[in-house]
Amino acid sequence: MKAILTGKQMRDADAYTIKKMGVPSLVLMERAALAVMEVLEEEKIDLTRSLIVCGSGNNGGDGLAIARLLHLKGYEPEVWYIGNTEHASEENKTQYQIAENYGISVRNTFVEKEYSVIIDAVFGTGLKREVEGHYREAIDTLNICNGTKVSIDIPSGVSDTTGNIWGTAFRADITVCLAYEKIGAVLYPGTEYAGRRIVKDIGIKANKISGAESVYTYEKKDLPGLLPKRRPDSNKGNFGKVLMITGCSGMAGASYLSAKAAYCAGAGLVQIYTDETNRMILQQLLPEAIITTYTEFDKIKLKELFDWADVISIGSGLGISETAEKILTYAMQYAKSPCVIDGDGLNILAEEMTLLEHKKNVILTPHMKEMSRLQQYSVQELKENGIQYLREFVEDYPVVCAMKDARTMVVSDDGGIYINTTGNESMAKAGSGDVLAGIITGLLAQGLSRRNACETGVFLHGLCGDQAKKQKGSYSVLASDLIDALGEVLKGVENEDL
Repeated sequence: MKAILTGKQMRDADAYTIKKMGVPSLVLMERAALAVMEVLEEEKIDLTRSLIVCGSGNNGGDGLAIARLLHLKGYEPEVWYIGNTEHASEENKTQYQIAENYGISVRNTFVEKEYSVIIDAVFGTGLKREVEGHYREAIDTLNICNGTKVSIDIPSGVSDTTGNIWGTAFRADITVCLAYEKIGAVLYPGTEYAGRRIVKDIGIKANKISGAESVYTYEKKDLPGLLPKRRPDSNKGNFGKVLMITGCSGMAGASYLSAKAAYCAGAGLVQIYTDETNRMILQQLLPEAIITTYTEFDKIKLKELFDWADVISIGSGLGISETAEKILTYAMQYAKSPCVIDGDGLNILAEEMTLLEHKKNVILTPHMKEMSRLQQYSVQELKENGIQYLREFVEDYPVVCAMKDARTMVVSDDGGIYINTTGNESMAKAGSGDVLAGIITGLLAQGLSRRNACETGVFLHGLCGDQAKKQKGSYSVLASDLIDALGEVLKGVENEDL
């Protein structure tokens, strides 16, 4: 697990390290400069024609220290200081004086020439206003320059909390994240400006962040510890009985994809409850599944199925007919097993949110449009303030919610927010969400908690997308390819080949 911090949390970590651990601010600044130098050399970036663009805060102080280190290595760096010296931080003033003492070229105007590398040390974290005036002109000028672009901590102009752009932002090829990644450099659109993110430890230690305020992601090395264990003396009953209530007439594909994904994620037994017209095709596509069908709402049969199931997945391709509405309503009121609600189940739920008050053990998997219906915010509002609105949602309803997007976020009322960084654009295909619902359901059936099943499912789903893209490229990946990739990813875990 890897922590991701907001700018405020990072500043709190700075203060904790300085005040409680006794590390002087200038020492941390020196470590930051050394860390950036390490990256510049490790990446074999041409440093012969370096331009460091500095603001008047501590980010600019980092930049001035980098200029000195370059100078001491025999290079001739140039510093374009665009901050206001009258409002400079004390550390910035000290670094400015040291740079001048060493005879480093520090000027307040831009000289147009070919630079091999441009280092952005203008704002860093904490920016809360539009980038205007000569700052905007400077950043826009830098963006059209040639040379490798490197940002310190976060690209200037990117919100450290939301990833939104404050009018304009520096477009980096590499962002050297000091101590921790910042949320704004992970979320879109900020991550597109950050380029490749490289985290460097500089000795900053964050004080313990409370559960609700924590934000984190997973790395491949975490996967073995996230997956449910499988004993060699097991039988299918040990890995859970899954009921998939999916697929209206003409939507057998949604049933097939979600059910097969649940099986491939490790579920022991899957029963599909679907429209009668889907029986034949599903029996042919997935003979491993039990197929039970309906032609109309059948309370007695549903009660029997609910009693049988350990876990229920409902909604993928279900439609929004009167029968579908009755099935979902009955499930929310009387099913005792945990429920994963996806697709049309979410659309029905959006019309009667009071149903969530009847059932406590629910996972919701909405994409942005479905979340907009559930919460009555526009998609744009969700994109701009997703973390805030997700936290509000789980305060109102006791669910685990995975809001699907390029950076899917998982949140519940008992902890922080998981931001998924796996996956790619090849997954933007019909059926991808059905596969995710199936994977989460399969993990839930094997005994993972709602939160762990949801987070691990989202993480796995993205890894499957990355694996499928390697094999088929960005354009040709289908939802079924994600299921094929799931087997390869899980086999890699067992073979310790991540």
